[in-house]
Amino acid sequence: MEILNTFIVAIALAMDSFSVSIYGGASLKKVRVKSALLVGSYFGLFQGAMFAFGYIWGGKIRIYIDTYDHWVALAVLVFIGGRMIIESFNEKSQAVFSLDHKTLLMLAVVTSIDALGVGFSSSLLNGSLIVPSVTIGIVAFLFSAWGLYLGKTLKKLLKKKAEFFGGIILIGIGINILIEHGVFY
Repeated sequence: MEILNTFIVAIALAMDSFSVSIYGGASLKKVRVKSALLVGSYFGLFQGAMFAFGYIWGGKIRIYIDTYDHWVALAVLVFIGGRMIIESFNEKSQAVFSLDHKTLLMLAVVTSIDALGVGFSSSLLNGSLIVPSVTIGIVAFLFSAWGLYLGKTLKKLLKKKAEFFGGIILIGIGINILIEHGVFY
């Protein structure tokens, strides 16, 4: 069950970078393999690293909130998921996209903030660090690289829908945490 949850979370977290990549693919004149690998590397590396950073930071304060950890995890996931859903309706929120390193670094950090919160939540629930961090990084890499190509084909059709469903998935994971902790029975 933990492997399935990890994969689902990885997909949900990849939605921001996937959305930005689709937008990027739609805005670039030509999408090359080198470009897709570059974008995928930035987003994948930051998604995995931010999860790990959130996990390590969360582990340091776990002893102070151990009896409320599942509520904290729910709050973080609902906040992040809710923000993703709200952003999916915001017509003005479009990333400025180019392949220069400064822009890619900024976009990678911004799209990875969700992973920081999820890593924090995972540490509070005594989840693992390495497998989720690597899985999140790989999934973000693949989705971002693929998103660049998909954006060229589909233009902006899927952008907001991907963020919306990513937010729904994160909120669902939060509710599942409460169920696993026996809050409802």
